[in-house]
Amino acid sequence: MRDLGTIMGIWAHPDDEAYLSGGLMALATDAGSRVVCVTATRGERGTADPARWPPGRLAVQRTGELRECLTILGVTEHHQLGYRDGECARVSPSEAVARLSELMARVRPDTLVSFGPDGNTGHPDHQAVARWVEAAVPAGTRLLQSAVPASWAHRWRPVHERFAVFEPGYPITTAEPDLALYLTLDPATLQRKVKALAAQTTQTEALIAAMGADDYASWVADEAFVAAPTDDRWWDHRAARWRS
Repeated sequence: MRDLGTIMGIWAHPDDEAYLSGGLMALATDAGSRVVCVTATRGERGTADPARWPPGRLAVQRTGELRECLTILGVTEHHQLGYRDGECARVSPSEAVARLSELMARVRPDTLVSFGPDGNTGHPDHQAVARWVEAAVPAGTRLLQSAVPASWAHRWRPVHERFAVFEPGYPITTAEPDLALYLTLDPATLQRKVKALAAQTTQTEALIAAMGADDYASWVADEAFVAAPTDDRWWDHRAARWRS
């Protein structure tokens, strides 16, 4: 983890960071690395019950849930961009890129972690954030983009279809040899990641209950990333698999 240096994760909604990089963040903070999290929206539209959770109330609730989640993972630095949930594609790209560039100049990350162009699940907010990050990444900074391993997608396909995890036409999968970083979390780190996700109750409580705790933990046990093309000078065109 120390080889990744200072890590900045940039995500669209509260819970993106934990699902896609919770184990990575926990391992990095345990190794003494600086980890900074950036979230584009407050996730105020992330509910199937808007009568119970109107946007203003849900935004406050999810902000608190994210704070608890990051505390569990050992992350103490968080930045909120405050864009409207579901409307990242409408944000002026130049404005978003300028804000991210300013944050990157202050933090000076060695490694950026975010979505790839597909947005992982195909969500338009994810894809917009991916475009901002790719435009803002400074020279000399590696960019790792979340990926969906083909074997994982095949194993969990019934779950993804049952709960509509991915947008139609997704996921776009990656063969394991093409991954730059592939984590299969050890039991202690996985338990910590699940605890962090469970802290985001409005998003995970029903899913954990429906799947069962053991299957849910197995489902979130892997984290995978590809190196953005600009990172070839660090990864030297080779796939390195790191398992912890």
